[in-house]
Amino acid sequence: MLTFISRLCGSDSFYRPSVKVTTLVVWLAFYYGFILNFPIVAKIFSLSQDVPDFWFPYTAPFVLLFAFIVIFSIFALPIILKPFFIILTLTSALALYAEHEFHVLFDTSMIENVIETNVSEILFYFNVRSVLYLLGFGVIPSLLLLWVKIEYRPSIFREVAARVILVLVALVGISVIAITTYKDYASVGRNNKYLNRMIIPAHVYDAYKYLRRNYLTKPLPYQSLGDDAKLMPTENGKPTLVVMVLGETARAMNFTDNGYARDTQPYTKDLGLISFKDVSSCGTYTALSVPCMFSNMNRTQYNKAKANAQDNAVDIIAKAGVETLWVDNDGGDKGVAHHTQLINIDPGSDETLCDGNTCFDQVMIKPAKQFIEKDHKNKLVVLHAIGSHGPTYFQRFPVEMAKFAPWCNRKDIEQCTDQEITNVYDNTLVYTDFFLAQVIEQLKGYSKDYNVALMYVSDHGESLGENGLYLHGTPYAIAPKEQTTVPWLLWLPEQYAQQKHIDAACVKQEAQQPNYSHDNFFHSLIGLYGVETKDKQADLDLFSNCHR
Repeated sequence: MLTFISRLCGSDSFYRPSVKVTTLVVWLAFYYGFILNFPIVAKIFSLSQDVPDFWFPYTAPFVLLFAFIVIFSIFALPIILKPFFIILTLTSALALYAEHEFHVLFDTSMIENVIETNVSEILFYFNVRSVLYLLGFGVIPSLLLLWVKIEYRPSIFREVAARVILVLVALVGISVIAITTYKDYASVGRNNKYLNRMIIPAHVYDAYKYLRRNYLTKPLPYQSLGDDAKLMPTENGKPTLVVMVLGETARAMNFTDNGYARDTQPYTKDLGLISFKDVSSCGTYTALSVPCMFSNMNRTQYNKAKANAQDNAVDIIAKAGVETLWVDNDGGDKGVAHHTQLINIDPGSDETLCDGNTCFDQVMIKPAKQFIEKDHKNKLVVLHAIGSHGPTYFQRFPVEMAKFAPWCNRKDIEQCTDQEITNVYDNTLVYTDFFLAQVIEQLKGYSKDYNVALMYVSDHGESLGENGLYLHGTPYAIAPKEQTTVPWLLWLPEQYAQQKHIDAACVKQEAQQPNYSHDNFFHSLIGLYGVETKDKQADLDLFSNCHR
């Protein structure tokens, strides 16, 4: 292999065709405009049915071609040309796979999601189909690029002149198309603003924006919140123990408590859970939703840099004298547990519940028990579950617990039928329900020493093929309800309700009200625990109207 690459890159004994750099730019632009961007071209064709100019959609690949000629001419420089375009092409092949197979757009939010995802989660997406995309659209073109000799003109003046002429021709092409079809592009673009996010390789620019924002920008001064936090005393003198289960990729409409026809909650149906029926998420992916929901900012105001530079709900509860623990089984706390005891589950720690890459969520119960039983003090435990993380839904539950069949047991879920995908996803919810029931049973055993309660909220939802969409991460402005509506469940024993002066019947009524969201979470978690602080807004606390 090394000999072959050496020959490709430099051996004169191995035939290598020569090509002028300007010609190579045109070929690269053609490949990106007509091949790698066929999803956006196809989308423009589908959106142009009501456009009067029949030729309008046929101009789309040419607009991309001319635009790429202009952009690529800038980067077609000696030394960097081949490495730059090889990396660009390889990553573009993966972006094409995600966009074409799952309708996932690689904008800044998705870049954040990818960068802040651990290796095991990334491996979920590698399958035969994704490898074929990488080979066919990335590796082979990259090898061809390595193979050819690039010729530069003998003088800088002639090289610059050739580039300028090429760019001018491209600009003329764009101008001609703009003169004849500008109104069509303006109309389609105005009503479908997500189209520019479909362009490949825009992910490179989005990656730059992410890196600049998170690593090249000076952090904001830290703002301390909840310094006045005070835990209200209980009449029975018992310490408070709340377990907050942070779900992953669970969508509200597939929960029986929310009207779903299937029984996806067989284990908790007799435990008296309260379900808040209409809850929207802060984002459509974990890296955004989790720090957002634990911050005091609402969805429209959320700023990650600001969230990282101030206390969150867990921090404020801790300031009231509460011991806190975050147990993570889902690829990281996303910065929320930076002031909290953090346990990241080792996927090799339990042969029964782990396979070396991931673990079933039950694995979190053991470290949580050790923390709870260490002493009897006020405690908050956050269990970050892997829940229904796709596309490998079949790895989220033990086979013997599968309730719905036939179910999809492969990574490339787009090759499964809609019913198989729904079945395997619903099986993940059944296991989540089993896990919640197990945690509640543990809490019941602690009720003699603690006032106990449990809250479950998912970070975002999931698309299962509706309207051709799979997984999550769609930009919020165009995301379907499947990705933005989440379950919010509460187990509120009578002892806890009495000691915290909460009217459980009132909470059940409040849970039927519409238009709750992750905006309520920060204030409601603090309110449920019984912590008072000026930084908690009563109008956003779900329990504020139900105190007695």
